[in-house]
Amino acid sequence: MAADPRVSLSNTPMTLPQVVVIAITFGLNALDGFDVLSISFASPGIAAEWGMDRAALGIVLSMELLGMCLGSILLGGVADRCGRRPTILGCLAVMAIGMFMATAAHGVLELSIWRVITGLGIGGMLASINAVAAEFSNLRWRHLSISLMAIGYPVGAVLGGIVVAILLREFDWRSVFYFGAALTALCIPLAYWLLPESVHWLTQKQPQGALQRVNRVLARMQKPVVDALPVITHEERRRSLSDVFTRSLLATTIIVTAAYFFHVTSFYFVIKWAPKIIVDMGFPASAAAGVLVWTSVGGAAGGAVFGLLTLRMALKPMMIGILLLSSLMVMLFGRSPADLEALAWVCGIAGFFTNAGIVGLYAIFASAFPTHVRAFGTGIAVGVGRGGAVLSPIIAGFLFNGGVGLSTVAFIMALGSLSAAIVLLFLRIEPGRT
Repeated sequence: MAADPRVSLSNTPMTLPQVVVIAITFGLNALDGFDVLSISFASPGIAAEWGMDRAALGIVLSMELLGMCLGSILLGGVADRCGRRPTILGCLAVMAIGMFMATAAHGVLELSIWRVITGLGIGGMLASINAVAAEFSNLRWRHLSISLMAIGYPVGAVLGGIVVAILLREFDWRSVFYFGAALTALCIPLAYWLLPESVHWLTQKQPQGALQRVNRVLARMQKPVVDALPVITHEERRRSLSDVFTRSLLATTIIVTAAYFFHVTSFYFVIKWAPKIIVDMGFPASAAAGVLVWTSVGGAAGGAVFGLLTLRMALKPMMIGILLLSSLMVMLFGRSPADLEALAWVCGIAGFFTNAGIVGLYAIFASAFPTHVRAFGTGIAVGVGRGGAVLSPIIAGFLFNGGVGLSTVAFIMALGSLSAAIVLLFLRIEPGRT
């Protein structure tokens, strides 16, 4: 009998049911990827129908990111208090409602409200599934498992973009949100049946019936059951969500949050503005969606390669190198010619490095925070850090409106990834945390 079920999951070879759980987190993050980028796919049609200028469009593009900030912080804490599974199911319901109601919007304010609501669900989802991927994998494969979860985001954007390119040839921008709402609703029963509660969370919190619940999950994961759960000491019971702000974790919280904040300003500049920039070059919206698909293809490849490299290389120095290359590629994006093939290549390579940086940061979150604050710590970093994502399209929109050229705007936005690389120089990662 294993003395601690968390040790059994962390130190023994992964089984097929564990792999299935990682696959579910991949799928849910793919859904997040499509839901976040749905407004980017729809933005040219929205701007044309409502006569919006770039500054107003930049604000709309940022609204679900604002919701994601709030959702990551508030619902990440809920996942640590109430469990990963119920939080994920609730977030899916919120996302489905927000996507569907966006189709009924008749103005900027109404659309912005529903995008904020959608973002609340997405933010809580991201914090929760990062914890699930970390806690259902073993130590050897943890970084790779988190990387696979994270590349669901660009994969969802790729597959969604292919569908959207077809939809936009026949229907208006509302079809994007109809599709997203239906897909999200279908994921609710899938998550209900295939995603169990985290053994790490049950062992740490020990709610009523915890032993029976832990053993059910262990049996499902093909691990030996336990006679009793480990005794939680008085000191452990006193732990709370506020520990992310205590002396032992405060520096880590600040560093990873700042790194995420800076990097996503570069990441979301490309993701949010590429379709509109390409349309303004004289290409149709369907072609712009196609280029954005290649950005996501590159992002998926970058995340996968990064995950495989974590099996051989140290996480922190690899991350710093990736962020430096990310900054360079965002600068090059601003100097791309008005040629679809060239734009697809540049955006694909930029997506490779910028998304590899996102994947690496999620791996750092899981390593930096212990179980009792893993979702909340991730939520803080993602939620506050996404302030950079909120500001990114707004800043770029006002720069464009002020007459600043694309190459200069891209150079300014590329400084985010460079700043993230500098910040990570000061991070210390505790090895072997379960």
